[in-house]
Amino acid sequence: MTVSLDGAVALVTGAAGGIGTAICAALREGGATVVATDLAGTPAGRRPADAEWLDLDVTDEAAWAGVVREVDGRHGRLDILVNNAGVSIVERFEDVTLASWRKTMSINVDGVFLGIRAALPLLKKSGPLRRGGASVVSLSSVAGLAGAEFNAAYCASKGAVRLLTKALAVEFSALGYAIRVNSVHPGGVDTNMVDSIFATYARLGVVESAEAAYDLSRRAHPLGRMARPEEIAAGIRFLASDEASNMHGSEMVLDGGFTAR
Repeated sequence: MTVSLDGAVALVTGAAGGIGTAICAALREGGATVVATDLAGTPAGRRPADAEWLDLDVTDEAAWAGVVREVDGRHGRLDILVNNAGVSIVERFEDVTLASWRKTMSINVDGVFLGIRAALPLLKKSGPLRRGGASVVSLSSVAGLAGAEFNAAYCASKGAVRLLTKALAVEFSALGYAIRVNSVHPGGVDTNMVDSIFATYARLGVVESAEAAYDLSRRAHPLGRMARPEEIAAGIRFLASDEASNMHGSEMVLDGGFTAR
């Protein structure tokens, strides 16, 4: 099976992170034109290669409008939207402040809502031009399927992404939009973000050290390891392609068996 994205235009948020960079590379390898976005001030060395770059704060409604206008002006279409930007603030629930709760929700949930809403006119325009329709892929997590200690806000936000995905899949079909909407649920992925999470676990005294947290995570995944960013990106590339034309409102779980226990 050839997973081709020839002629497609894709927009990726959170593109400077480990998973985001891998997503951009996978979509480019498939033949798509990629517009990579992340916060203003992102160092040039962290920007994905062979991709157009636009600054974007996913919590800023006006910024989303500007990015979509720019994509429309440059390409006149948008076939793929990947909502990858996200944050995890690890803390005991009793220490969660309203500010940190709102920050998590603003990036992880509002960012997805604002992105899909802003991109919808272009996605509706492009969808009929592709055999499998336009594709929206939003990053949730295994934490959107089951609870995780010290991650109440993150779990709540990723659960919201999961159900928003399903609600929009049903609604867009009812309205006759040629737009597929799916969520992706990684387990542990070897990225800088996970490094930071494990270091926080050690500071909280949950584990003896970040290295111990890594060992626990590896053993929690039946494959015996965490995922590589490229493995998550490969699943997203498939969902974005016409080969996934029957996947709609689905949860793609890429967790090395973590939720199989």
